[in-house]
Amino acid sequence: MAKAIHSMVRVLDERRSVDFYDKAFGLKVADRLDFPDFTLVYLSNPESGFELELTVNKGRTDPYELGDGYGHLAVSVDNLDAEHARFEAEGLHPRKLVEFAPAGEVVARFFFVADPDGYQIEVLERGGRFK
Repeated sequence: MAKAIHSMVRVLDERRSVDFYDKAFGLKVADRLDFPDFTLVYLSNPESGFELELTVNKGRTDPYELGDGYGHLAVSVDNLDAEHARFEAEGLHPRKLVEFAPAGEVVARFFFVADPDGYQIEVLERGGRFK
């Protein structure tokens, strides 16, 4: 059986991205591999063995085109209201809280936030299928 271990995004500014993911999600640098043309930075926290890989292509100055294929990365939290307030206090500009209830029953509560490169991250309240 396959095991999901990481997801990769390309970023322009390593420090800015590392700071964002630390402040927003408590992700710390687990490893950093530096090569002549690019650097790979692996971020993780004690909640999960899953890592976020930041790829920094050296010499790149133009923002990446996110295209129409990228959707979002998702994380779950115990207290969505507290996290939303914390994101606001940290100046991370979270979007509005949403209660998704298409048939009248709440399926999920969440908000989205964009990282410094424009990647969308969904922050879901733990419960149901979102553990």
